[in-house]
Parts: sequence; structure tokens; C-alpha cells
Amino acid sequence: MTQSSKAVPQGRARRFGKFARLAGGVASNMLAEGVKQVAAGNRPKARDLLLTPGNARRLTKQLAEMRGAAMKLGQIFSMDTGDFLPRELADIMATLRDAAFAMPEAQLEAVLLDAFGPDYDKKLRGFERKPFAAASIGQVHRLSTRDGRAAVLKVQYPGVRESIDSDVDNLATLLKVSGLLPKHIDISPLLAEVKVQLREEADYEQEARYLNAFVRALGEDERFLLPRVIPSLSTPRILGMTYVPGVPIEDVIHEAPEERDRVLSLLFELLLVEMFDLRLVQTDPNFANYRYDPDTGQVVLLDFGASRRFKAAFTGAYRDLLRATVVGDSVGMAEAAERIGYTLGPEGSTYRETLLELATLVLAPLTVDATYDFGQSALPREVAARAGEIQNFREFWEAPPVDVAYIHRKIGGLFMLATRLQARVNVHKLLLPWLDV
Repeated sequence: MTQSSKAVPQGRARRFGKFARLAGGVASNMLAEGVKQVAAGNRPKARDLLLTPGNARRLTKQLAEMRGAAMKLGQIFSMDTGDFLPRELADIMATLRDAAFAMPEAQLEAVLLDAFGPDYDKKLRGFERKPFAAASIGQVHRLSTRDGRAAVLKVQYPGVRESIDSDVDNLATLLKVSGLLPKHIDISPLLAEVKVQLREEADYEQEARYLNAFVRALGEDERFLLPRVIPSLSTPRILGMTYVPGVPIEDVIHEAPEERDRVLSLLFELLLVEMFDLRLVQTDPNFANYRYDPDTGQVVLLDFGASRRFKAAFTGAYRDLLRATVVGDSVGMAEAAERIGYTLGPEGSTYRETLLELATLVLAPLTVDATYDFGQSALPREVAARAGEIQNFREFWEAPPVDVAYIHRKIGGLFMLATRLQARVNVHKLLLPWLDV
């Protein structure tokens, strides 16, 4: 459900001003909270003053209003699994996954005029001006094709493509200067990659190509349902697609346990196909990118803007990491992890052993031959506890390799969905045919 409309701020100066006011508001809130705590006889830490409910509301509301890369980066940070973010900040950012404002009528009108010309209403038959979905980069409207088929129009917010670099830099600076991101961590490689990814997501012609690639790969698989691109309704900033029915994927919780298990098994199987067959992965784990057709049992796949191609060398090394983990080969695990891009530290070091133990823990649902009960799993708490230990080794610690971050973001999203739906899946059984063991 979309919230009330708010204009998307356009232009670098105006968007920078939003960040500046956000920083000022956070600082003022910290000062007021600090005075209150001291008056009560407490000696609060700066981090505790930053991560207050007031600052959480201020941060998420402002990023949701800005949309574009500012909101998207917040969503990306929200999927952190303890690698470098304070858990509290990741939880704050998580609210951005469901936050969205629609464009006001005037901005929508300007975008449609620019894309289709002054007689656009003749081309957009039955166009519903109120969107039924709104996200970080665009909003979605219903309409019909000329031959009467149900369709949707994904309309990009004005100015978001042009503001990607400055938004990412400004938000990262805000989080760093405020202390919300640990100062000893260099996230510049991750930020550079995020900019590249967001430019691709803002290119709707590229998204159409990704969607067509998934249709070619999965279109004959009746377990899935995908929209089709409508070229006559598509431009670089507008994507026309056929409408596909379905309910939110979370509604599968109301189905029988066997059906919940089947749906999640299907999604884990899809991830393996994406990684090791297609080497093209839809990396955005947002639940809204999946829907479910209760009449047919099909899983609906949506939103391919965040798709990412991986080189054979990377997927091969990741397959070797999984194979080594399955057979308990710690030497093979270390070799594969270094080929992927991890820096493990000196041979025999506590840091190296801690990293490998963490990898074994994280991959347990994939590598242990048993039905894994996600609804009863304590793994997120265990991973968060062990990941916190990694930050004690500041002389070795580096941000995770970018490709790994995207894969783990997707795996983490599936884990969260499986937990939400209380699914029980033998992921190992699905994985084994891909490992040749």
C-alpha cells in the first residue's frame, strides 16, 4: 500500500540540502538526548545517542521522501548480516523496505509527457493515475493494452538517475561522520559497485533485457509466472509489462505446511539455477519481488532491475567453497575463499580460523544433509554473535568482496522469507547435484 504523495526532490543542490538538514536534525536530537541522560546521572555513549527512536524515524522518513539512490542504499544496508553495520542501524534501515511515497500528480504528468508526448492518454488506455505500488526508483500503475490485455507501467521518478553518485556519496558521508558506520572500515569499493548497480537499475531498457533473459530461461517452467515486456509502452525511464496475478508471497503462511515447504524449495532451487546455470542472479531480496498465485501454485517473479551477471571464475570458486564445506575440507575452503576475493589473514591466525568457522556456520543450511527448520532456527543470532568477533581484528578486517556481498544478500533474503513462512527445506539435497560430490 503506497503512502501519501510527496514530490521527489530534484537537483544536486536541493538533495544535498536534504542531507544537510537530516544531519542537523540528528545532531540536535543527539544533543537533547545527551543533556537528558546526563541530567539523569548517566554517561551515555555517542553510539547510544545516535541510535535513538527519534533519529531512526528521522533517518528513514527523510530517505523515503528522497527516494532514488538514497533510499536504495539504505535498503541495501538493511540487508547487512553483521559484516560491518551495527545491528541496530541495519534494523533501522530495514523499515525502508516497506516505505514509499508516490509522486504528486504534476510530477507524474511531466514524466508521461516527456516519454509519450502530449497525446499520451490515447496510448495509455485505462491508465490508473494512482499507483498500486511505489518503491525507491519508481512507481507502478495499472492500464490496458490496445488489444485489452491487463498491463502495468513502471514509471521512474524524475531526477533519480542523475542523482545516483551524489546521493551515495552524501549518505555514506553522513553515516560515516555521524559515527553510524565504523570509521576504520573502508567501504569505498562497495560504494563504487553500488553506484554501478544503481545506474543499471535506473536503466529500464537494461531491465527489459534482463527480464527477457529470465523469460527465455524460465518461460517454459510452469512452476513460475513472469511478466512480458511490452516494447510499445517502454522507454529508458518507463517499462511497460503484462500484468501477472498473485498475492504477496508472505500470504503463503496461510497455506498448508507442505505448500510452504514446496514454495521455498522452489526459490532455493531457482537461486542455484541463477548462480550455476545462468550466472545471472536477481540480487534484490525484497519480498515484494515475489508473489504467489493461489489458484495455480505458481511463484510470480517480478522486478529484474537488480539482476547481476557473474563471471564463471567467481561462480566456480563459490561452488568449490560449497563443495569443500560439505566435505569438511578446511584447506579447500580457504583456497576457494581467497579465489572469491576474501583476505583471510596469516596461516594459522585466529582471524583466519574465525572466518572459516563463520563461513561453516552461515552455510550450514546448505551443507548439512537434513531438513532445515527455518522457523525454529537460531542461526541469525549465532551469526550475529560470531560476526561481531570479526570486528575485533581491525588490522586484518576488510569489507567482503562485492560479488559475495550480492550473493549473501540474496541468500539472506531467502533465509528471512523461509523464516517468515516457517518453511522446512532440505537445501543440501537441492544443492548436491550442482557439486559433483
